[in-house]
Amino acid sequence: MSLKVLVVEDDREIRSLLLASLSVEGFEVQTAVTVGEAEALLRHALPDLVLLDLGLPDGDGIELVRTIRKRHALPILVVSARHQEAEKIRLLDAGADDYLTKPFGVAELLARMRVALRHRGTALAPAVTTHELDGLRIDLEARQVVRDGEPLHLTPTEFKLLARLVRSAGRVVTHRQLLADVWGPEFTEHTHYLRLYMGQLRAKIERAPAEPRHLLTDTGVGYRLAVD
Repeated sequence: MSLKVLVVEDDREIRSLLLASLSVEGFEVQTAVTVGEAEALLRHALPDLVLLDLGLPDGDGIELVRTIRKRHALPILVVSARHQEAEKIRLLDAGADDYLTKPFGVAELLARMRVALRHRGTALAPAVTTHELDGLRIDLEARQVVRDGEPLHLTPTEFKLLARLVRSAGRVVTHRQLLADVWGPEFTEHTHYLRLYMGQLRAKIERAPAEPRHLLTDTGVGYRLAVD
């Protein structure tokens, strides 16, 4: 099951960057633009980690830090343009686990997330984001799929399905898990979605789709991406 991250950020570009970067790393991401929206999402279902901006339209993020910390032990990582030492101390004293100043690199953000999760008892290895075998190369960070030197065009859903298999390369991913991770938990019985999209993927990726080399079926169980 993917770890869930709640991103609370009102800047559209940064929010989109975080959503894309974390999704590639295998996280299930929810986003909120305001304190009120974040509180509503937290009441509905707890994430495994919160990424929080401070200057939100309906209040300061520090109040959300205090609210979360009164009730929950989940990691909170503040991402803000405010760089004053006193501000950082105030946030850490309020219950934040770490503080990252904008602008930031995605690699550093991911490293700090791994540390925060580890401190709360969740070990997290860096995600697999590349795969190469028999003329097929997949780079999730660059969103590129190349077969025999030729770039392939995948739809967003096809790419998301392939990315999920890359992150578990060599291991079977069940039908239900693929449906939940790609389409959502409410789609776990819609196996026809998987058959349709797996057929489309094989038509694009495999040299002989009827005899797949890369996207293998474990009958009655699920699919796996071949590693040898």
